[in-house]
Amino acid sequence: MKNLQKNKIYTSMKIDKLFKIIIKSNEGDIKMASCLGLYIENNLIKYAKVSKNNNESAKVESFGVKFYDNVESAIKQIIEETYSFKIPISINLSEEIYNKFEVFSLLSKKDIDGVINSEFENLCYDKDENPNIYESRYIIANSNAVRNEKVTAIHISSTKASIAQQKNRLSEYKVTSIVPLGICIQNLLKEEKKTASLIVNIEKNTTITKVYNNAIADIKVIQTGAHDIIDNIERKENSYSKAYEICKNTTIYTEKDKDLQYEENEYLVDIMPVLYQIVTEVSRIAEESIEKIEKVYITGTGAIINNIDIYFQDYLRNIRCEILKPAFVSSNSKINIKDYIEVNSAISIALQGLEKNNNINFIKESKLKKTFSFLKMDLSKGNGNTASTIIDNFINKFNKQYYATVVGCGLIVIGYLVGAIVINNQLETKISQANSSIDETNTRMAQIEEYNTQFNSQITEYQRLIRNIENINDANSEDKRYRNTIPNLLNNIMAVIPKSVQLSSIENTSNTHIVIKAYSAKSEQIAYFKKKLDAEEILKDVVSDTGVLQGGSLSVTIEGELP
Repeated sequence: MKNLQKNKIYTSMKIDKLFKIIIKSNEGDIKMASCLGLYIENNLIKYAKVSKNNNESAKVESFGVKFYDNVESAIKQIIEETYSFKIPISINLSEEIYNKFEVFSLLSKKDIDGVINSEFENLCYDKDENPNIYESRYIIANSNAVRNEKVTAIHISSTKASIAQQKNRLSEYKVTSIVPLGICIQNLLKEEKKTASLIVNIEKNTTITKVYNNAIADIKVIQTGAHDIIDNIERKENSYSKAYEICKNTTIYTEKDKDLQYEENEYLVDIMPVLYQIVTEVSRIAEESIEKIEKVYITGTGAIINNIDIYFQDYLRNIRCEILKPAFVSSNSKINIKDYIEVNSAISIALQGLEKNNNINFIKESKLKKTFSFLKMDLSKGNGNTASTIIDNFINKFNKQYYATVVGCGLIVIGYLVGAIVINNQLETKISQANSSIDETNTRMAQIEEYNTQFNSQITEYQRLIRNIENINDANSEDKRYRNTIPNLLNNIMAVIPKSVQLSSIENTSNTHIVIKAYSAKSEQIAYFKKKLDAEEILKDVVSDTGVLQGGSLSVTIEGELP
């Protein structure tokens, strides 16, 4: 795959300007903090170097897409081209798993941590997995649902092996954060309060992030994504980069021009079924949402397909669909906004790396490292001496005086006596505080028992409502199941039917049973058409009669079941 070495780089400023981290202005010096965001997947890296000033105003300094055969070599090239040798680097978490757990809102953070860890361990045991192989983080979801006694935690986990693999790829550089893309992508969006929306990030897999009131409310992952589209096209073209460019140059027509699609672009048969699966899942999530979804934002590799927002709008008619544009990018920018959109994932990862309170970072600094960094602190207030230098000078002078030993012993005894008195006083204070805490805990426990009693009294009513909702959903699901089946069938038949075969009728005689009446002057074309229906799995259990020869044409009835 020689074409994998081809790369496309967009640079918004000259390389010799990238080292500037301080910009002079009339208001004084504005310090710039920079971070290189890398989104890494198979054969492809998206990157964006982002900086922020004291006013929290973000700027994309350089960005691009690179295809690779060797990931380490590709990363090295990106570091060199963006001059990111010494700045922090933020990369995406790979193979992350999202779960949701409910916890009592009255618990302390320490207790919430314990409950969530216990829930995750139980989940691992149910799957016959060892929870110790995972590293995990969580956030508290923001929801409009009324739950006075409980909150929902979105739990993110990934294997320690995959995290180590990501770190090893950049072991020579300053990697400061590994973060989940499903949460980072929200950094690009800024909406009015009380607004609910979905961010559909179509990358290797598709991540659907629900945002309510400018905070994450839910995250779902679909295993279908852009990799299905590009992999299918790559099998035909034998080049990943060319398959990517084909997607970028593909246009989806509107509903009225749908008949022209397959005639003008042979690759739509690889693209449309994947997009249909995604938009169907998005529609289901929007319908089940407690908050009314007002907008759907599309981003990721899938967003490079032209008119994809119009395609989504055809299915989500009551929801506004648009391509996600970074909120901080001005409409007057000299850079084409579509170029930014192509690397949205990398920009969001870089912005997360610049966050001071990055509580979803999967890289931890060890306590031992922090301790040694404290010993290296500058305690001299400008005279150039460090703590270690001061200690060395003190010891050298102390050793020169013999009597220092006696003085030291005396100081130890005095210190011991004073310490004993102080500790005793503190112990009595702590005992008093502990008793107060016990009383408060008992009060809280009584409250929890009361809430428990109220909660149990409502279980029967909740179960009744749930059963009613499930019955309604079952009825609706059956209706929705076949809503788009017939149009999809017609599109598939149009793609395989030979030119010499004519259809006189297509009839849906039952829920899944299809009867097709076709005729042709060439009997082998009828046989070919029947074979394609079966081979392409357009219908299952395909059968036909022997046919009737009328006026030089063979008329055949073909029957089968919808897949």
